[in-house]
Amino acid sequence: MTNDTHSKTLGYLLWIFGFTGAHRFYYGKPVSGTIWFFTFGLAGIGWLVDLFLIPSMDREADRRFVGGDNNYSVAWLLLTFLGIFGVHRMYIGKWLSGILYLLTGGVFLLGVLYDFWTLNAQISERNHGALARA
Repeated sequence: MTNDTHSKTLGYLLWIFGFTGAHRFYYGKPVSGTIWFFTFGLAGIGWLVDLFLIPSMDREADRRFVGGDNNYSVAWLLLTFLGIFGVHRMYIGKWLSGILYLLTGGVFLLGVLYDFWTLNAQISERNHGALARA
């Protein structure tokens, strides 16, 4: 049985905006995601190379993160497009902080940045906890 936690389709969709590093954050590479964000995908060169690296980044993320009730792709779509409203936090069961994000613009965007760095780990932890309770 394979642990298909991340989607290549979503990876390529986020790659279209790759100069922001979104696809790298999605696949659990926050350091290089941040570098891509501040250098516009290494002046487009790294962004272009990533077109060919996404399948291996996807396989690595599938091995690294725990699957379960919380879907990584759904959470990442919510974070990427609705992050300041906290919908991604509500989706993974963090209602209080989700409401706080809603009322504060993602805690003045700093919380959204934190979640770009840690969302995969947060979901993996939630999924692992759900598996332990089962």
